[in-house]
Amino acid sequence: MTGVDDDAFPPALGVDLPPGRRPALVVVDLMRAYFDPSSPLCLPSADVLGPARRVLDAARAAGVPVVHTRVAYDADGANGGVFLRKLPALRGLVGGGPLSEIVEPVAPAGGEPVVVKQYASAFFGTRLASMLASMDVDTVIVIGVSTSGCVRATAVDALQHGLVALVVRDAVADRASGPHEANLYDLQAKYAQVVSAAEAVDYLASVA
Repeated sequence: MTGVDDDAFPPALGVDLPPGRRPALVVVDLMRAYFDPSSPLCLPSADVLGPARRVLDAARAAGVPVVHTRVAYDADGANGGVFLRKLPALRGLVGGGPLSEIVEPVAPAGGEPVVVKQYASAFFGTRLASMLASMDVDTVIVIGVSTSGCVRATAVDALQHGLVALVVRDAVADRASGPHEANLYDLQAKYAQVVSAAEAVDYLASVA
């Protein structure tokens, strides 16, 4: 599998899953919290935004449904539960606010829904599954952050909802290369198809 150092890992377990003909793009948490240097959640680079924008543009050009996610908590943080206790850095998203806003290069266009979530998976406790079912979606393309957290959880839950998940390796990012590469390897081995942005763009053009 290109994009992952296969020599560092044992042979993969799973087989390739061909994507379907009715995809949706899920843009996971590309919020200011991950790109603002004052945020404790800030990533070391914003390089993910370029490939993410290319995939997003291709989805729009193909007329493929696009769903964005962001994280926000009630003013008292009660709906964050144990997650907020485990990860105090998330308290910057209590009450929503600027850090919860999706950054401009990948901001939602008119009519693109934004799912507000409180936990890692875009499916957990949200309307995403029913939304995709209503559109007869069979494949989910996942871009966003972070690879080892919300991207992984979303891709695993996509599989558990009967969807083929395509994780775009250069349109997802993490705080370090180790967890990024290891999680891409594990996703490909057991839960998803890991593809390049170029492959995702070609696939989207094929279903236009």
